[in-house]
Amino acid sequence: MGYSGTAEAFVDRVQVNPEWGYQIRGILDDNKERGYEYKGIRIVGTIDDLDYILEQNSLDEIAITLGLGEYKKLRRIVALCEKSGVHTKFIPDYGNIIPTVPYMEDLQGLPVIHIRHVPLNNLLNAGMKRVVDIFGAMAGILLFSPIMLVTAIAIKATSPGPVIYCQERVGLHNRPFKMYKFRSMTVQDPGKEKSRWTTPGDSRVTAIGKIIRRTSIDETPQFFNILKGDMSLVGPRPERPFFVEKFKEEIPRYMIKHQVRPGLTGWAQVNGYRGDTSIIKRIEHDLYYIENWTLGFDFKIMFLTVFKGFINKNAY
Repeated sequence: MGYSGTAEAFVDRVQVNPEWGYQIRGILDDNKERGYEYKGIRIVGTIDDLDYILEQNSLDEIAITLGLGEYKKLRRIVALCEKSGVHTKFIPDYGNIIPTVPYMEDLQGLPVIHIRHVPLNNLLNAGMKRVVDIFGAMAGILLFSPIMLVTAIAIKATSPGPVIYCQERVGLHNRPFKMYKFRSMTVQDPGKEKSRWTTPGDSRVTAIGKIIRRTSIDETPQFFNILKGDMSLVGPRPERPFFVEKFKEEIPRYMIKHQVRPGLTGWAQVNGYRGDTSIIKRIEHDLYYIENWTLGFDFKIMFLTVFKGFINKNAY
């Protein structure tokens, strides 16, 4: 019922899977001319012909594949199919609207289609991840405390200004937060700094800063962000508000990354997308992480971070 991209996709799958046992008798549609064929399957009438088709044929099943503009006809179609006793299934035509594989939730009998599957929207999953974050952050602080102490002394002794640098980033549900880092640059005008990338040979980076940026030691204060709940051990890296506003207009689905807490490390980072690398590739990896999250996936990323994520050739 209905000729659409979904109808074509259904025909494609039936024809390459003959073991399913389907024989498609025809398609009813109000917009395509009678006799039009798609891969040998013809338009045999309009949707108004359904009652006649049901009377004159012995059918096992009706597949409703209406385009989105034709769903007002759905009530009558379902009523006729139910009256005839023919099994009916509904294959929604959302291919041009929904960018990923949706999933269905039963909300006390109310079917809800989620446009994107985000496992961390589940309270149990989110709770387990938060417990891991708290214990992991506490362990990280204990483990790195000697290095953090030495770094703080070195920064204070070699460059005027604060040891810890707080920078505004965008986090969960697009909320801004202050992200902590060891200061690796000379003190700058905040208004100019918020919209500038660090570049190779950047004169703003101090001698100590080059070392701690290259080895990711400058990121270790973010264990405290994790304890506060602003960040997670693993997740998409957070960005400054100026660049969020820029990228959300330029990169499709960029803002999806804010459906989960930002991370100290992430799937994009362990695959080499750090610093001056492709933002589009980074977002692709972030979306894959968001849609495929498991605790095991988090532990895998943390393991890879230990062995290949600390030294960053793209950090200037």
